[in-house]
Amino acid sequence: MNFGRSQQLPPGTYGIERGRRTAGRVLGVAVAGALAFGLGPATAWAAPPPNPSDSDISAAQAEKDAAAAEVGAISAQLAAAQSQVDAARAASALALDEYQAKAAEYDAAQLAADTAAAAAVQATADLDASRQDLADFARTSYIEGSTFQGAAALLSADGPAQMIERAALLEASGANSSDVVDTTRVLQQQATAADLAARDALTVADGLKQEAATALSAAQASETSARSQAAALADQQVALNEQLQQAQQTLLGLEGARKANEEYAAAQAALARQQARDQEAARAAAEAAARRAASASSPTASRPSSSSSSGGGSSSSGSSSSSSSKSSTATSSTVDTTPAGSGSAGAAETAISAGMRYLGTTYAWGGGGTKGPGPGIAPDEGVVGFDCSGLTQYAYARAGISIPRNSRAQYAALPKVGRSDLQAGDLVFWATSPGDPSTIYHVGIYLGGNKVLHAPQSNDVVKVSTMWWGGYAGAVRPSA
Repeated sequence: MNFGRSQQLPPGTYGIERGRRTAGRVLGVAVAGALAFGLGPATAWAAPPPNPSDSDISAAQAEKDAAAAEVGAISAQLAAAQSQVDAARAASALALDEYQAKAAEYDAAQLAADTAAAAAVQATADLDASRQDLADFARTSYIEGSTFQGAAALLSADGPAQMIERAALLEASGANSSDVVDTTRVLQQQATAADLAARDALTVADGLKQEAATALSAAQASETSARSQAAALADQQVALNEQLQQAQQTLLGLEGARKANEEYAAAQAALARQQARDQEAARAAAEAAARRAASASSPTASRPSSSSSSGGGSSSSGSSSSSSSKSSTATSSTVDTTPAGSGSAGAAETAISAGMRYLGTTYAWGGGGTKGPGPGIAPDEGVVGFDCSGLTQYAYARAGISIPRNSRAQYAALPKVGRSDLQAGDLVFWATSPGDPSTIYHVGIYLGGNKVLHAPQSNDVVKVSTMWWGGYAGAVRPSA
């Protein structure tokens, strides 16, 4: 081998070898560049979120299950407690209605007593005047020497009562007959009767006043009990809900942390797979570039020919169609027998408008009436607003229609309406025993469209509610 001269290469091999060296350099640069631009190991995220242990999650699940089980275990107790609260509210409303009825009876009796007392006073005054006329008659007869021989007997009487007695005796003996004596005797009888009537009316009024006071005391005790039960139930429900929510939040927090950790791991794995695919694509691209460079630098290489082919593809589009069908149903209803007439639509509208003006007004136990919102009675002393029958009485007073103050009396006094014949402005009632009007405890104004305007209960306001039929007792039409 001759080391003093350059090694001889076969003709044409110089360009090929040079091209190979160039291609090698290009491939190395390409691969190095690809690796340099982030196609190496997976890029790290921020620190992974904490991953709760299985025991942590199991303990939280057990706590949640225990809370849910406790809620389920006492759900029947809560339902029973709610039923007791509803019954207490109904009893309170009945007691209030009873008091209002007694109060109305007392007012009427007191008015009768006052009228009777006034009549007694007038009768006494008339009697006094007649007695004076009788005394004057006797005096005149005596002075003028009248033939009336009994004048002296009358004048010597010890008082008006004895004077009348002597006049009656004289008349009976035929000694004298006088219109003055007759008038005095009649007025004496009227005065006595008027005094007795006044005393009787006052006795009745006093009795009703006592009954009203007793009814009020019972109603107040019932309302206080109902409110206490409602507050205790609300506190119990809040405590249970808080316990269950806390357990749920603990579990959801741990499950959320576990899910976040799993999502983090999945995202890291996906990133690693993507980076591997990118690295492989970069190597393939670099090798392809090197082959093209080697081919371009070879003198004997033939130019590559390229052919292109195109293929036609067909696309198809689907068509969708939708169809709709219409159906109609015919309904029929039987109109109940309704003693009430059609009533006055104008009066009903006026009553509804009057009531609607007080939407949001505070419920006041025993409050309100014909003049509008009024102070309630204890335990709502100082609260100005309406109770249920106070609102309905006010609304129809504005329409020029007088109705009783309490709900049972309103139902009893007004024309009845069948359920299927309800129209706007009718009063609708609820009872603890729907078939027994004496158990009616609530009333509202039907608005039509299955809506009712009413003053529901304590700690509530005048509002519009969806009509409910549980405990529905009937309806009346004040405008009929």
